[in-house]
Parts: sequence; structure tokens; C-alpha cells
Amino acid sequence: MLTTYEEELARGGTVFFTGTGVSMKPLIRPGRDVICVEALGDRSPRRYEAVLFLRPGADGKSAYVLHRILKCRKDGSFWIVGDNCTAGDVVPRHAILGAVTAVNRAGKLIRVTDLSYRLYLLFWCKPYHLRFAFLRLYRKAAAALYRLKHGKDRA
Repeated sequence: MLTTYEEELARGGTVFFTGTGVSMKPLIRPGRDVICVEALGDRSPRRYEAVLFLRPGADGKSAYVLHRILKCRKDGSFWIVGDNCTAGDVVPRHAILGAVTAVNRAGKLIRVTDLSYRLYLLFWCKPYHLRFAFLRLYRKAAAALYRLKHGKDRA
């Protein structure tokens, strides 16, 4: 019997899936890395933890989103942003389904407790204000180079 991610995680289970978008690059490579998400149980999500949550859509359908908590708000909600994004979502606790515990990249398991992951958090995730500025400048420079190379606006 097939179950949804939320059903499996509500039972205290673990889900594995391959990411599809670019919002969590460079940590997660879309279509290649396998992500392990475990239920949180009774514990609260923590700052800088990558979590799977349900984002409600305008059409009434919800979408699974995997992003990182950057702020725990006083009202109990969380400000969550993708590692490759500059805009985020305010997400209530009940919408958070589980947290990433590991990423499998080409057969190598990267656990959230590994030194390489902790260094990634330290240099890429924690200084998010600098990262936002870097990403904005990078995207503007890439667009300008495209216009110079192709002589037109980027589509």
C-alpha cells in the first residue's frame, strides 16, 4: 500500500526521495541526490535545520517543499528559505513534516552530524544575509554577461 510522505512521517517513519528543484543547491543536486527525512516526533524544529513542509497552493493543492529554517519566530512559526534562494516562507509548526538527517550523493552518505555538513552550515547557511547579497549580485552579473554575449535580454 502506498502512503503519502505525511502519513509515513506521522507514524514516526522515514522517507527517502530525490529532490527535483534547484532551491537547495549546492547541498542537494536535483535529480541526483537522495534525501533522507525523518519525523520530528514531539521535538520542535531547530534553526538551520532543513525541513520538509507542505506549502499550500493557490489551486487548493499543497506541494512538498524542502527548505532550511533561518528563524524561529515568537509566534511559533518559522521563516524558511531554500539554500539557493533569497525569498522565504513563514511556515506554521503543523505544516512541517520532518527534518533532513542525511543526503546520499553518488553512494556517499552525508549526515547532518558530519564535519563537512557542519562546515557547510557555518560558511553557507549561517551568514545568510551575505549569501542573499552574493546571490543577487551573481544573478545580476550572469544576466548582464548573457546580454553582452547574446545582445538581447535574457528570457
